[in-house]
Amino acid sequence: MQPPKKVRIIGGIWRSRLLSVIDVPGLRPSTDRIRETLFNWLGQDLSGLRCLDLFAGTGALGFEAGSRQAASVVLLEKDKRAFSNLQANLALLQSSAVPGTVEILHRDSFEFLKTQGDSSCNLIFIDPPFQDGVLLDRAVIEAGRVCDDAAGGGIYVEFPANRPRGDIEALLPGWHCGKYLEAGQVKACLFRRIRD
Repeated sequence: MQPPKKVRIIGGIWRSRLLSVIDVPGLRPSTDRIRETLFNWLGQDLSGLRCLDLFAGTGALGFEAGSRQAASVVLLEKDKRAFSNLQANLALLQSSAVPGTVEILHRDSFEFLKTQGDSSCNLIFIDPPFQDGVLLDRAVIEAGRVCDDAAGGGIYVEFPANRPRGDIEALLPGWHCGKYLEAGQVKACLFRRIRD
């Protein structure tokens, strides 16, 4: 199935703005339905949250967080063409200012995560190319160290529908999948830290 040529930002300051989607192997934008559900879980106002979009692709998740007034959003993309497309999308969006910072880095997401301090961000989006299960696992494990969801947020993971949810949950001891969704070929969990 071909990805759409455009995806629409659903809410916030950049609501209804279009992001262009380029044809890059493994790039699969989160659907409108999944993003709408996710941001209903998170709430419409992300003020104060520090966010990471680890495998940004089109930037749909990270830009959605920026649109909803996150304090900072870092979008990471290793593919050169997808990175250039992210920059072009951000340049178009910036005609409407958002209160937080939105930064795009041409970096390997896992290598970047390893450099981050414990509990240094509040919300992490993990939606890597589905064919790379090892990358997903490594990123999820490292995210458990880097994420502090005390002020809201959590760790959001999209993964293939043929993978058991328990596989992903086992990677994050001390966290629980508080919200869960299945849609077509995709499963999604929003993890929150278990607190006494």
